[in-house]
Amino acid sequence: MIMNHFLWLLPLVFPHLSSPVILLEKSDGNLFHWNHLMKGDKLVLHRSKRDWMWRQFFLSEEYTGSNYQYVGKLRSDKDRGDGTARYVLSGEGAGTIFRIDEKSGDLHATQRLDREEKASYTLQAQAFNKITGLPLEPATEFIVKIHDINDNEPKFTKAVYTASVPEMSDVGTFVIEVNATDADDATYGNSAKLVYSILEGQPYFSVEPETGIVRIALSNMDREVRKEYQVVIQAKDMAGQMGGLSGTTMVNVTLTDVNDSPPRFAYSSYHLSTYESAEIGSTVGRIKANDGDEGENAEMKYRIVDGDGKEYLDIITDETTQEGVIVVKKKLDYESKRVYTVKVEVTNTHQDPSFTDLGPFLDTAIVKVTAKDVDEPPVFSRPQYVFEVNEDTPKGIAVGTITAWDPDATHYPIQYAIDQHTDAERLYHIDPKNGSITILKSLDRELSKWHNISVLASEINNPHQRSRVPVLIKVLDVNDNAPEFAMIYETFVCENVKAGQLIQTISAIDTDDPLVGHKFVFSLSSMNPNFTIFDNEDNTARILTRRSGFNRREMSVYYLPVVISDSDYPIQSSTSTLTIRVCSCDATGNMRSCSVDALLLSAGLSTGALVAILLCILILLMIVVLFSALKKQRRKEPLIISKEDVRDNVVSYNDEGGGEEDTQAFDIGTLRHPEVIESNKLRRDIIPEMLFPYHRPSPMKECADVRDFIISRLQENDTDPFAPPYDSLATYAYEGNGSIAESLSSLESSVTEGDHEYDYLSNWGPQFKKLADMYIGKDTGVAI
Repeated sequence: MIMNHFLWLLPLVFPHLSSPVILLEKSDGNLFHWNHLMKGDKLVLHRSKRDWMWRQFFLSEEYTGSNYQYVGKLRSDKDRGDGTARYVLSGEGAGTIFRIDEKSGDLHATQRLDREEKASYTLQAQAFNKITGLPLEPATEFIVKIHDINDNEPKFTKAVYTASVPEMSDVGTFVIEVNATDADDATYGNSAKLVYSILEGQPYFSVEPETGIVRIALSNMDREVRKEYQVVIQAKDMAGQMGGLSGTTMVNVTLTDVNDSPPRFAYSSYHLSTYESAEIGSTVGRIKANDGDEGENAEMKYRIVDGDGKEYLDIITDETTQEGVIVVKKKLDYESKRVYTVKVEVTNTHQDPSFTDLGPFLDTAIVKVTAKDVDEPPVFSRPQYVFEVNEDTPKGIAVGTITAWDPDATHYPIQYAIDQHTDAERLYHIDPKNGSITILKSLDRELSKWHNISVLASEINNPHQRSRVPVLIKVLDVNDNAPEFAMIYETFVCENVKAGQLIQTISAIDTDDPLVGHKFVFSLSSMNPNFTIFDNEDNTARILTRRSGFNRREMSVYYLPVVISDSDYPIQSSTSTLTIRVCSCDATGNMRSCSVDALLLSAGLSTGALVAILLCILILLMIVVLFSALKKQRRKEPLIISKEDVRDNVVSYNDEGGGEEDTQAFDIGTLRHPEVIESNKLRRDIIPEMLFPYHRPSPMKECADVRDFIISRLQENDTDPFAPPYDSLATYAYEGNGSIAESLSSLESSVTEGDHEYDYLSNWGPQFKKLADMYIGKDTGVAI
């Protein structure tokens, strides 16, 4: 079928195209795409064959119209135009963002689009037969691109930047680089082309328009003048042209310190004061120089470079406060000098050679220290005194003299004394006025070679001002001790010894200490027929036998007096006795046995001493035996034989009795009758004959021996004026159930005590007279 030629002109205007698109439809169904290009006045057409009339559409973002935004028209070459073709759209945003007219194929955007959210949409279009529902041809994909407009301002990566740069930096020194971004399309137009500029911070800083690098724009920026700067940077798109969008950020710039400020004293001179009694090392005062720098650039060092007080004062640096501390180096003296002057210099410890042209990094100041007067204690002429004295110096001789004075202007007189804690033996005395030390007792170098005492000096008008000085007294040696044996020698001689044989080598000691050393001379006090001595001249001597044939039966011990002399002046000598035992020896000279007496003598114990020791041992043994015997005699027969043996030893005292001093009682053991105990185990009662005669039978008939014993003892005590008074005595051996006397408790006799008769008390003698007066003739009484 041949169809008429139709010319379709799609009214699509694409911003990136300079010519409209002309679509021509031929009768054979083929579509031709012609680009309308004008070359002068001549129209040039290019043929392009395709099945669909679309491949790509462009759509502007941020559409503000009230109607849907028209995208374009879709049509298939299979569409006959009879209304049987139906167009269907699928893909990204189909049905929501994009809608297509099923009949005409017109495509519209229903929403306002943002290229920064999504730059393009991929869709698929297909034509169907309305009647059969079958596709007229396969689906074709096309793209809708969102065309960018300048709707986003530049944004910096940080809202606030922080940077630091050394002070006094040169112009052009790098400070920091800032960066901004633009969400618009950088490939299309100038929407994302940024230009940087400074809004605040001139003339100190500048920024490169294209890179955003901030640099120093002013030289000699001093941190001590201003430390902090705030720079506002702007980034503008559209290459900075009018109408472009912009964004800003702030850069906080801090100038870091360099050592460009020398230290300076606030004053040219300082005045301080301290007491003359200030101790060495004590603080007088503090001074400080000012330095505008900080950190290690502000660290300073102080020193004294000149002044008449340089010997007495010193300065040290307090590293924490950077102050110069004036301290006492040597004791100040108000009386000799009132004002001490020093010149102090301060310098930086860390200097930068780059800034030496700014001037010398040091300063000086004068410090004057005034010494204030105090009442000082006496001062000795020497810090320590050393005297020497011979040990044989007589009492009262002066050893030396101590000198002290009052350093104050008053010059009070001084009095001296020895600290008694340092001279406990009271060997020395000091004159309180002139300080002369004399000897009170004899000295002995062998007991103590040095005497260390302390002398006190105080002002007479103010005894609290006191000073102390050590005095060392060396006791010089005098040859006043004779040499003696160096040890106790155990010397023996063999019976078979030969003449001239060595039996002992002896040496000596001397407690004296001569300057040239000891030199001892050994000799015998007299000629000895048995032994001789040979001086070795080295402070030792040899004892030799003069004969042979010693016999211990004839003489078991020999005593050899040896005279030992020294060579000092005056010569001192002593005689020491060497004990030589005669012993039995073998052929080689080894001792076999010696007499007992000789052995005892060699041990240093005499026979009498041994006898005394044995007697002491014997006496101790006898004392032990005696104590043992006395202990056995003191053992008594126990009063309680069994659990039923319960006794009461009742001793009653009245006004005539012995009271608490009467502590002697009868021996109960002597009142017990063995036959009664063994026969009936009954208790024997020793009571007055007529005591309780009514209901308690008296056992006195069966105990006549006890009665006679008591009566005889009673008569003895009655006639004895020095015997303690015994009012009554009752001994109970077996009281209680089963006893002949039954219960003796006074509580049981209370019912019948009114029937008691006490006439028998008058027969007991004068010692019971008061008791009889109390009970006889009365209707009631007290049971005892």
